[in-house]
Amino acid sequence: MRALVYIIIGVFFGVVMYKSEAASWFRIFEMFEFGSFHMYGIIGSALVLGILGVQIIKRKNLKPLRGEEMQLKPKTLQVRKSLYGGVIFGLGWALAGACPGPMYVLAGAGYASILIVIAGAILGTFIYGMIKHKLPH
Repeated sequence: MRALVYIIIGVFFGVVMYKSEAASWFRIFEMFEFGSFHMYGIIGSALVLGILGVQIIKRKNLKPLRGEEMQLKPKTLQVRKSLYGGVIFGLGWALAGACPGPMYVLAGAGYASILIVIAGAILGTFIYGMIKHKLPH
């Protein structure tokens, strides 16, 4: 039953991403050229909704689907690590024309070439997992 809920949420997310053109390479290119507010509006509204959602979870003490206690742990500010991670993520996003969420939306929409990007992302994640213990964290 829980898997069905996740599938429904994922399909809904994919449809919204596709219909809002958030998975469009053209819209992403426009964003990186500062040519349009479209993507900034989508990202900004997601940020505001995320903040509101976390505050609602905290104040109403909501439980996850499994029923255990919600764990929202504060993180320490690590500017240098965040900058490095953000630059690497941004470069990958700019080169591929999609970040992880829209990659799967594009695959579902029938853009077969995105499968190369997905394979690269999975390979990169696998390699990171192998060398993680050698990296400064």
